[in-house]
This record gives sequence, structure tokens and C-alpha cells, in this order.
Amino acid sequence: MGLNIGLDFGTSNSGVAVSDGERVRLLAIDQQNMLPEVVKSILYIDRSHRCTIGQEAIELYYRHNVNRLRRYVKKRAGELDFRGAEMYYLRDVYVYVDELKPGRLLQYLKTTLREPGGPNGYAGTQVFDRYYEVTDLIGAYLQELRKRAETLLGEPVSRATLGRPVKFSDDPLADRQAEETLRQAALQAGFTRVDFELEPVAAALYYEKTLDRPQNVLIFDFGGGTLDIAIMHLGDPAGRRVYASGGIGIAGSDFDRTIIQKRLLTHFGQGEVHHQPELLDLIQAVPDWVALPEMSTPLTRQNLETAIQNGIAPARLSALKALIFNDLAFSFYNQVEAAKIALSERGTAVIKLQNQGIDLWELYTRAQFEADIYEQRVEIQKVLLETVAASGLEPDQITAVVRTGGSSNIPVFSAMLGQIFGPERVIASNTFSSVVSGLAIRAGSR
Repeated sequence: MGLNIGLDFGTSNSGVAVSDGERVRLLAIDQQNMLPEVVKSILYIDRSHRCTIGQEAIELYYRHNVNRLRRYVKKRAGELDFRGAEMYYLRDVYVYVDELKPGRLLQYLKTTLREPGGPNGYAGTQVFDRYYEVTDLIGAYLQELRKRAETLLGEPVSRATLGRPVKFSDDPLADRQAEETLRQAALQAGFTRVDFELEPVAAALYYEKTLDRPQNVLIFDFGGGTLDIAIMHLGDPAGRRVYASGGIGIAGSDFDRTIIQKRLLTHFGQGEVHHQPELLDLIQAVPDWVALPEMSTPLTRQNLETAIQNGIAPARLSALKALIFNDLAFSFYNQVEAAKIALSERGTAVIKLQNQGIDLWELYTRAQFEADIYEQRVEIQKVLLETVAASGLEPDQITAVVRTGGSSNIPVFSAMLGQIFGPERVIASNTFSSVVSGLAIRAGSR
């Protein structure tokens, strides 16, 4: 029949684990990574449509793309038909394609599920001669995870228990659609049966293994894409219950975008460029991991070079040109994320990116970061208190608050939990493995 694995498909990182009912085994799914049990949720598709994930994908991307040559050729993309009154005619549509482009790097794939197919959603992308829908992209990533798991386990893997956030979307229809998209992607990846468990409930199952008496527990699962909360009675499997669950689509990747929007766009011309909408659109695209890599077109280059020659913020727009055309977006986002993570340990961090045509240096403090995400903090605290109220419990009736996920290490949120529940009740669980371990426990029970 094949093994049933626990699979945590995360916004920033993913993992795979198995359980025999007694012991959980985390699989070293990315042996090129510093933490081999953690694989970056990154997909690289080369020109032959070969897919790689994790650290291998990152290394291939850097090797193939950074500071490479480009050659644009004009290709027919289709036709448009025009109808009006008695007039009807067809017009061919041509686009400029970089025929030397070796591959596409895609990250934050899970965030595409927030508004699947909606007006503001991400339906998919063109990769060379093939259009990849969201199901195809996630399916390709999950397929590589399944293959690696089979290699490590030495036997077929046909079933998976996947984690899902409490809410992909506030719209119930969009939420159901997102889960179905994830299910279809897993089936496309080669799994024959797919079950789901709420990610904070999975983290609770892992924490429950440490208990010798019943407790009321709040799970604060705060990762790269969502905050998920579950309030449960644990420690007595027969009496286990979920009092309430809640969540919000705000997390680490949103904080990264906020940092860029509030602190770094001046390096690329914001405040110095006025009344040039085509340039302002480019500057505003810098925080967008989906849009920015698609900006490297001949028209973009022409607009930037014309503005630079005309003396419009030449240094800033030269940096923007380098960011776009030297394929430095991924390196830039990594620097921002690294600075955010560093601020959990110290009061200041430096965001820097030095390469051909760009020399960015920004000192960033924890106080600035906390000010920048103030509105998001307010929304997060509101959801937290609403979930506690929905549980029917008072804060002092919650025995332990278990925080997990990379963003749960941000000091301002640890302080928030301590102020509401008491710092002595806040417990740090394993940042990257508590959810996948709980999913493996659930898979083993099935």
C-alpha cells in the first residue's frame, strides 16, 4: 500500500517525517542544507523543465543566472481579435523573449493559495514554452519531496497527511478551493491518498507527547505565510478536544515586504522619481517576489536607461536596473529576511547588497522594525484575543502557550504572549519540526 508520511508544506520551509506510533523520525530531505531536515520551499525549473528544490535549486539559480548575458528575440505570442459595429479584424501579438534564460526560480509557493483564481489571486505563470498553473507548480515541488522521501525510506510513499493553515482565506469558498488545489497538487505529485490536519493541531499533538497530565494549551504557530492558533485540551487522548481555532494571513513574508516598502525603496528611486508612472510602477514592484523577476524586458531597460541619461535619479535607477537585470532579486530578498531574523537576537542589523551596478547598505534597528509592523501587530493581537474569547476560557485558565514557527521567535510577539498569559507559561517548541512531527503522528494513527 505504501507508507503514510507527515508532510509540512510551508511558505518558507518544508519537511517530511514518519512515525511508527512510538517514535517520530524526521527525514534528512535536503542533505545540502545546514539543517538537512529542513528544505527551503523553493522550486527551480530549467529550460528542459527539470525541477529541483531547496538548496540545490538555489545553487543552480546562482550558477546559471546571476550576471548572465541576455539576448531578446521577438516571438509571436498569439492574436487578438477586434470587433466593433461592422468592423472585425485580427492582429498578431508579439513579445520579446530572452532566449538565453536558463531557468525560473519560484518561492513562497504556498502564498498563491491565499486567493486561488480570484481577481487578486495568482493563477500561474509561463515558464518557457509551458504554462504552469498553481497546481502544477506546487505539484512539482511535492513530487520532488516524495521522491526524496522514497529514496531515504527505501520503499514507496503513496499517502500523505498534509498540514494546512486554519484559514487560507477569510472567504469560506476560497478556503475550500485552496485546500482542493493543494489536494490536487499532491495527487499530481504521485500520492494516492491525501489527508489534512490543521497545522496548529499537528503542533499540539507533538507537544502532547511531553505531557504527564492534562493541560489547556494554546498553540501559536507563526511561520512565513500565516499565523495559526489552536486552543486545545491535551494530555488525555480520550478527552482531547479543540476549544477554538483561528488565524490570519499575516506572517514572515509580509514583514519582509513591509521592510522593503518602508525602508528600502528610496535606494531605488522612491522620492526622487515623479510623474513617470512607468518608473514608479517599477519601483513599487520591488517588494513583489512574483512581479519583479518578470520586469526584465527590453522596454523596461529602455525606460530606465532613458531616465538615467536624462539625469532622473541616475544612481538610484542604476541600482534598480542592476537589481532587475542582474537577477539579484532573490539575493536581495534573502538579505532582507536575514536582517529580520537577526533582529530576534540583537538590536541592529545591516541590509546590504553589493554587486555590479548596486551598492546598497541600510542599518536597521529592532525599534524600527517594530514600528514598521505596528499595524500588523495590532491585527495579530486582535485575532489572538478573539480566539481566546471563542474558546470560552480566560487567559489564566490556559496552562501553557506553545510558540512554534520561525516568526514566533520575533521578540515583540513573545512579549505579547507574555503580557497576556504570563511569561512563565510561554514555551518555545521546535521552530521547524513541531508541525511536521505532529503530522507524522497523525499519519501514523491512520
